[in-house]
Amino acid sequence: MKVLLAAVNAKYIHSNLAVHSLKAYARTYTEEIEVAEYTINQTFDAILQDIYRRKPDLLGISCYLWNIEYVGQLLRELPKILPDTKIWLGGPEVSYDAKAVLEQYPKVEGVMCGEGEETFAELLRVYHEEKGALCSGVKRDELFSDIPGIAYRNKDKAVIQNDFRPVIDLSTIPFVYDHIEDFENRIIYYESSRGCPFSCSYCLSSIDKCLRFREIELVKKELQFFIDKKVPQVKFVDRTFNCRHDHAMAIWTYIHEHDNGITNFHFEVSADLLNEKEIALINRMRPGLIQLEIGVQSANEITIREINRTMKIDVLSTIVDKIKKRKQCASASRSYRRIAV
Repeated sequence: MKVLLAAVNAKYIHSNLAVHSLKAYARTYTEEIEVAEYTINQTFDAILQDIYRRKPDLLGISCYLWNIEYVGQLLRELPKILPDTKIWLGGPEVSYDAKAVLEQYPKVEGVMCGEGEETFAELLRVYHEEKGALCSGVKRDELFSDIPGIAYRNKDKAVIQNDFRPVIDLSTIPFVYDHIEDFENRIIYYESSRGCPFSCSYCLSSIDKCLRFREIELVKKELQFFIDKKVPQVKFVDRTFNCRHDHAMAIWTYIHEHDNGITNFHFEVSADLLNEKEIALINRMRPGLIQLEIGVQSANEITIREINRTMKIDVLSTIVDKIKKRKQCASASRSYRRIAV
């Protein structure tokens, strides 16, 4: 079985952590899985042609805010040139409205909803077992009905939504960068936690209420790999990196003590959660060792309250001023400020 995991990134320098995590977790089928990363700046025909040349039996497409319109075009054309390819979607733009997505794109086989690592691995297992199961009299619908975290079409073409899968233990997900040479000239994305402590009403991250962390010794081992390889930048995708102080301090202390003078680490933080101990550690770091992306959803307290956000604006402002004194200035962009320290 030939499987292709496709990502359409916003820029060439970006990489898609999700598709690499899916491949790494489905270790039993690694030899069958290819990853293809494109960008929204490529011509539509170039991407369509590349997928056609690969001729996958199963195609998984990662769907995000920046690529969902582009993916929509692909979903209208791919079934015409690859009618036998089973197409599955995943990602935040399709996970929470899967039924509507499947109704909009009738040639799509199904949607992996929420976290995809375990779901994808189980889906591949079912496809591998499907032929034998069908010969034994087990109906295809029965095979899919046992997979948590998917929406699919049954034999009558009706959309069936299974229950969401329980959240995964982050420490069970394999490290995806063993072949770091495959990511040359790309930003390295890294995840030490999933979930968000906040409940902003407009944000999909607020749907997942289970905040959890990768085991800290495992994180240190993987950070050392980046440091040893002198990776230019590692960008943490944790929603609010400093929401648990001991976790943040352990990581910041480690990269400070093992600084190679080259690697930069990028974090998304809530400035009003930074305490004096953390600020003192930041002030001891080499300028440029870390980069902080500070979320400012609004400077209007009424707005903050209405979106169910908890944020102390006066504290945030004071801490941002403290950090800005660290040689580098902040630049405002949309809903956040980015500060290199």
